Amino acid sequence: MKQHIKRASYLFIAIVLPLFAPSTGRAAQNETSSDSTFAKGADISWLPQMEASGFKFYNEKGEQEDCFKILKDHGINAIRLRTFVNPSDDKHSGHCSKDETVAMALRAQKWGMKVMIDFHYSDSWADPQKQVKPKAWEGHDFPHLLKDVYNYTHDMMTALKKAGIYPEWVQVGNEITWGMIYPEGSVKNWPQLAQLINQGYDAVKAVSPDSKVILHIDQGNNKKRSRQWFDNAVKNGAKFDIIGLSYYPYWLKGKPDYTQSIGELGSNMNELASHYGKGVMVVEVGGETNKARNTYHMLKAVIRKVKEVPNHEGLGVFYWEPEGAKIWSHYGLSAWNDNGKPTKALNAFLDADDN
Repeated sequence: MKQHIKRASYLFIAIVLPLFAPSTGRAAQNETSSDSTFAKGADISWLPQMEASGFKFYNEKGEQEDCFKILKDHGINAIRLRTFVNPSDDKHSGHCSKDETVAMALRAQKWGMKVMIDFHYSDSWADPQKQVKPKAWEGHDFPHLLKDVYNYTHDMMTALKKAGIYPEWVQVGNEITWGMIYPEGSVKNWPQLAQLINQGYDAVKAVSPDSKVILHIDQGNNKKRSRQWFDNAVKNGAKFDIIGLSYYPYWLKGKPDYTQSIGELGSNMNELASHYGKGVMVVEVGGETNKARNTYHMLKAVIRKVKEVPNHEGLGVFYWEPEGAKIWSHYGLSAWNDNGKPTKALNAFLDADDN
């Protein structure tokens, strides 16, 4: 599971990439992403469980409302949904089944929001520290694993298509900095990792050709890590359309305040977009709930940096589980108070362009 959730879980208990070399120097232009296409998003995959448990959501006036409406009123125009292979019923690390994902995607579409699907290729959280092979795939040799990835991805995408959902974006793997579906898909064997990625990519495009495939790693401010990873992806023929990054200043050792790393994030995104000729997104961001003002300014700064990527290649920002109030989730980086109301941080999506 992702680094921050792995740590938070303890509290619960106590892209198409061409096969040829990429561009190495796109002409910089003084253009930024347009508000009409810029994704202001949220991963709210906990929402069905929160609602089922009786958690109520309220707007700033204290009026009970659908969480989707509150999010939309704060400028959110896109929803990200994780999906697990055979999840448990655990309220924090389970759910996110095919049926639940389709139901949530339908709700997002009814609210006029675009959809991002995040394939974890696991029965629970996948992140840089944990990429556990689905139980049903255990014991399969590598050729069989390639089929597993293709068939599972194709099946999920087909279910969405039957419901009238054509995701704008699809992540093939979640924070796959060190690979996915261990041990076969570890970065220790990049040729195999690239093949697994391409099975996911091909399955997405077979069902929804216009969906854009994202490859996602963590530490979006880390230039060395990002460049090394995507150089290896290119070298081994991995296919993708968009570079996805996580950015959590809270988890950066020695740089817990965003002012210490926001410049690095912006510079990294600019270089990645220029060198690989791909759009970039911050597909996960979050800050401390109990420091809402700081998180508000951090989020405004992140949105600004993404919009400043030249050639309109900064495509969007997604907050990870803003609705996941700590009283329910035990997660300290949401944008929601325990009283059911959003914190000031969520206003950043409305105020991002203000001085």
